[in-house]
Order: sequence, then C-alpha cells, then structure tokens
Amino acid sequence: MGTILIVDDDHQLRQSFEKLLTEEGHTVLTASSGEAGLSVIGSAIADLVILDVRLPKMTGLETFQAIREINPRLPVIVMTAFGTTETAIEATKLGAFDYVLKPFDIPDILTLIEQALEAGRLVRSRVEMDVVPKTESSEIIIGQCMPMQELYKTIGRVAPTDATVLIRGESGTGKELVARALYQHSLRADKPFLVINCVAIPETLLESELFGYEKGAFTGAVNRRIGRIEQAYRGTIFLDEIGDMPFSIQAKILRLLEEKSIERLGGREPIPVDVRIIAATNRDLETAIAEGCFREDLYYRLKVVTVRLPPLRERLQDIPRLADHFLARFARDMNMDNPGMTLETKEMLNRYHWPGNVRELSNAIQKALIFSRGCPIRPEDISQAIQEKSAMIEKIEDLCPEETIRQWVRRTLLSGNNEYVFDSLREHFASVIIREALDITGGNRSRAAKLLGLSRPTLLARIEKYRLKVETSVRTEEI
Repeated sequence: MGTILIVDDDHQLRQSFEKLLTEEGHTVLTASSGEAGLSVIGSAIADLVILDVRLPKMTGLETFQAIREINPRLPVIVMTAFGTTETAIEATKLGAFDYVLKPFDIPDILTLIEQALEAGRLVRSRVEMDVVPKTESSEIIIGQCMPMQELYKTIGRVAPTDATVLIRGESGTGKELVARALYQHSLRADKPFLVINCVAIPETLLESELFGYEKGAFTGAVNRRIGRIEQAYRGTIFLDEIGDMPFSIQAKILRLLEEKSIERLGGREPIPVDVRIIAATNRDLETAIAEGCFREDLYYRLKVVTVRLPPLRERLQDIPRLADHFLARFARDMNMDNPGMTLETKEMLNRYHWPGNVRELSNAIQKALIFSRGCPIRPEDISQAIQEKSAMIEKIEDLCPEETIRQWVRRTLLSGNNEYVFDSLREHFASVIIREALDITGGNRSRAAKLLGLSRPTLLARIEKYRLKVETSVRTEEI
C-alpha cells in the first residue's frame, strides 16, 4: 500500500480516485492545481503522483518538471483526456512512469498504479553490501565468503560504466538485489529503473510493452503508445528471466544493444534510445543456444560482463549471518523482541541443502519466528518451517501420484502433435494452479496473488495469458 497524490482540476475525478484507492488500502492526497500539488509534495511524503496534463496556470508538464527537481525518483503517471503524440513523447522523455488517456478502465489503472508503486519502492530502497543498512528501508547483500567478496568488487568496477551486465544464478540467490545495486551505484542512479519480467508478461503483450506501438499497428491500437524502453530514457532496464524471452523478441533486443535504437510496432523509422541493459537468468543459456531457444549473438552481446551468484550451498559460512539478519529484520517488522537462536539451530541451518537458496532461508526464519512464541529459535522450529513445504509436496503426490502424471505426459508426447508441446504442458499445469487459487479465494485476485506468492500484476497477466474466466464482483466502469 502507498500514499498517492492526485493532481487534477476535475473535482469529481479526484473524489472517484480517492474513493477507489482508499478502498484498495492506499492513502490518498489530492490537489486541484500544479502549485497545490507541489505544496503537498513539499509537506508530505508521497509514493506516487497521478498528474493531469491540463491544469490551470501551471501546466501538468511544468508541474512534472518541478516535481523532478524536488524528488527525481518519485514515480509520476501522466494522464489527459486530450492525448497528442507530442505530449506523450515529452512526458516520457521527462521520465514519466507511464502516460494514460482518459477515460480508462479501473482494473487497468489499478494494475498500472501497483506497478508504479513497486518501481518507486525498488528505486528508493537502497541496497547495501554486507554492512549495517543506513536506513530501515535499506536492503542488504550479505556474504563474506570469497565468491561474495568478488561480487562486491565486480559491482564496484562495473556499476559506474554503461557496460551491459548478465547476472546468472539459481532462483532465490538475489539477482534483482544485485541489479539494483548496479543501478544505484551507477551514473544513471537519478534516472528511471524499470524492471521487466520476461516470464510474467504474456508473449503477445511483451513486444508492445517493451517497444510501444504506432496508432493503427493492430486492432485496438487507437493511439500511439510509448514502450518501456523509451520510458527509461537515460535510465536502466532490468530484463529479468531473459532466458525465457520469446525467440521473436530476442532479435529486437539484439538490435537495441548493437544500434542503440528500436522500432515501435507498426513503425518504420528507427528511434534512438539511451538506456543501459542489465539482464538476469536462472537458465543454462548455453544449452538453450544448442537447443535453438536462445540467440547466440544476443548471448555474447549480453555477457559483456557476467556476474555469477553462488547458490547458498556453496557459501555455508554466510548462513549464520544471513539468518541473524533475517531474524532481526522480521522481529522489527512484527514489533517483536529479537529472541535470537540457539547454537544447535545454527548448526542445523548449515547442514540443510537449501534448494530455494536465500529466499527459502528467509521464509524459514520468518515462519520459525512466528511460531517460536518469543523463545529462542530452536531446531524444531526450523524443521517445522522447512517440512511444511515437504509435507505439502507429499500431500499433492498422495492425491495425484507422480506415476499418474507421468503417464498423462507420456500419452501427450506420443500423440503425434509435438509442436510447442513442452510449452503447452507447462502452461496447462500453470493454468490449473491459478484456477485453483482463484477458486479458493472466490475470485479475489489480490488474495489469490498472495496465496500463489505472485505480485498482483503478474497474476493478472497470467489470467489474461491463459484466458481464465474469473467469477468476481470487480468493477469495470470508467472513472
């Protein structure tokens, strides 16, 4: 949840926004002019500004420029009922998070607001490297083993350059933290930092999301749309899970890296862009190249500098420090006294293989703290937290034995229709899981996202990708 400032001279729209966003759990501030909006920003902490272009006296774009001078990292969504190409491009070049036309659908604007709030949080939250965080909002990369020491050196050497960086590591090793550290220590730290998850966005939308489109490029393209790459003008784009990027889009990313230009969908003219690319993957790209799933030329363009994050099983000496850090952080977040943990507990943490890496360790510590009743964390507390996952897997296997699944997969593979069969099987299981989560929560997307461990925008994207029908009372009227 966040504090959102609405700057618009339309009293009814401000009231509608205030009612809608308050129901979503946000704190809403309002202003009817640019001058009043700047006054609010000067006296209150806002996480996001939604700004109309047509304002009395000081225009929306003039207000936006003044906001950037006060707080260059504050995300701003620009909106207007009188969209022009020039206004869209100018707002984007000034660093607007996005540009939307009135009227708009409530689900769409809520998704955009969540994305903007998350982007703002990522930019504001400092990433420190194995030191005491300077502020409570800071995050920290912890580790004193040799591979982590080399990581710090690499970040220090590479961050001030514009070199493309490829971050490699298993899920849960902290790739996004490293990407943010590279950004925050770069010469572009006061410019946008946009995260694009190549898995979370459906393939049919990813290209337009990245590159934008021209009016008339496809059915429904009634206005020109500026893509994320242009929105990150002079900033940094983090392409997470790039190993899963569709092959058709990889060529356009290659052109971006080689020629520093892009083309919008439906466009014919190259558009110069100035962005730095940081990419991350947990996939074996060399195998993907051999299988024809990843472009070899893009691979070499991405790995100008390669950063490898070691799995937790290769840095056992860091586990006690990580555990102490997570315990202190969660105790603070829950307003609890830090109970500490026994020596036997730390020894147990070192013996476990941690397939989920740092993320799994963090979750285990949080669960153990919740059930410890204020006593020092004991080995059985950790065992219970870890075994919940194993018990869940065993329960699923009892209900749907592995052999049954294997036989069904075998029949599908032998059916003779082998085109895209792997993707088809994977998406089938994913859609089943999402349908069950929506059924459990009665169609409540926010609760379903929390149940699945996904962000709400990611869940919405996958609902659209799998064309799932959701029985829900979510409103779709326009404001």
